[in-house]
Amino acid sequence: MIYRGRAQSVWSPVKLAGLAGCALLLSACQTAEIRPPDLTAIPDVPRDYQPSKTAWGDPDLRGTWPIDHLNFSTLQRPEEQGNRYFLTEEEFAERAAMLAARGEAYAGEIEDETIGMGHWVEPGDANRRTSLLIDPPNGRLPALTQEGERRAATKRSSYIPGQTYDTPLDFDTWDRCITRGLPASMFPFNYNNGIRIFQAPGMVAIQLEMVHEVRIIPLDEDYSPRAGNSFWTGQSRGHWEDGNTLVVETTNFNGLGAPTNVGTWGSPPGNNTPQSDQAHMVERFTMTGPDTITYEVTYNDPVIFTGPWTARLEWQRNEEYELFEYACHEGNVQIRGYITSSRAERGL
Repeated sequence: MIYRGRAQSVWSPVKLAGLAGCALLLSACQTAEIRPPDLTAIPDVPRDYQPSKTAWGDPDLRGTWPIDHLNFSTLQRPEEQGNRYFLTEEEFAERAAMLAARGEAYAGEIEDETIGMGHWVEPGDANRRTSLLIDPPNGRLPALTQEGERRAATKRSSYIPGQTYDTPLDFDTWDRCITRGLPASMFPFNYNNGIRIFQAPGMVAIQLEMVHEVRIIPLDEDYSPRAGNSFWTGQSRGHWEDGNTLVVETTNFNGLGAPTNVGTWGSPPGNNTPQSDQAHMVERFTMTGPDTITYEVTYNDPVIFTGPWTARLEWQRNEEYELFEYACHEGNVQIRGYITSSRAERGL
């Protein structure tokens, strides 16, 4: 796969110390998140918190909400976990140990003044969720339609092993630094997981560290996307619900963008899940406390999937997180390098 250039995000001494503590006192880390009484039931999103208001009267979601703490949280649930939304104590201990070991590799590279995979693949924090997907109840993406399977077979990406490369169209839109797409851009990857929310009267903007994208979301009730207009990440419009939830509906995808599963742990391999121009996405951003947001997204693409699916992520405010330049293969040489190498291997 193409290793896209990235500026190194910075972990605070507190987080590094926490990782070291997890390695030495794993039991303390295992009890940091309370075990739900019923592993097969997902609680409703709390809606009783009343956030502060902006000067113009909207709920104030402004701030920095990186989702790097969710790295290694799997999109799909392993089949053996059935309809359990949460891990058993044994499974949670295994996850905590795995993340602690990866944290030691990160800290060790700093101590040794070396940079390797310990920095490229940044560990998150242990949590008890079996998958980001909460619907279907089995935590698995719905099956592809026949048309979805046909389109998937035509997708090209550096993540698909054994491919040959002859033109830029042999790469996906993330390879080409166009977009990571939606809803993938709202899910964690190995790095550059910064998200910032800005607000102005009648408008919300969501800045994404990955690929430098900014989503502009009008809140005008009279606004509706025009037929015939289509975009890589669709057209979004939003409104407020229940006093503290921002609801964003996105349509008008061009059907050419990055697949829905780009780079997220536990997603189908190969980054070849297609997207059609019939894709429809509804997101809910609910403040559940001064420093927490529950993010939910329901995605439906009837051309590609046999049914809709929903994911839920718990966001945490971190105003110390710095968004760095996402240097997407600097010098623009990666695509050319893949093509020339592929041709050379085939004697062309």
